[in-house]
Amino acid sequence: MPRHVRKGDQVMVTSGDHKGAIGEVMLVDTKHDRVIIKGVNLVTKHVKPTRLNPQGSIITKEAPMHISKVSPVVDGKPVRIGFRSEKDGTKVRIARHKGKEVSVLNKLFEAGKKKSKK
Repeated sequence: MPRHVRKGDQVMVTSGDHKGAIGEVMLVDTKHDRVIIKGVNLVTKHVKPTRLNPQGSIITKEAPMHISKVSPVVDGKPVRIGFRSEKDGTKVRIARHKGKEVSVLNKLFEAGKKKSKK
């Protein structure tokens, strides 16, 4: 099943404690339907002392949240995503109410593939 968010997308949290927060998707876990968003849903973790770190520490990191709680952002607003098949057989993500393509990451990915082929 195609996902409405991908790594590198700008997304907005639509529900929960962090509602309205905007960040970039760092990781998408398709097995558990979770995403990690840079700078959102931060948790503190107490790390035990070890040989390498005899003092121990308290670290702050992003925790995963369910993929249904986020929506991609187009023009500063969260949008629903649809898919359109092009004539050459590729699938493109489209913002439902704006009609704009949300495949900015795909273009960057394809540009990288073209560079590596040369």
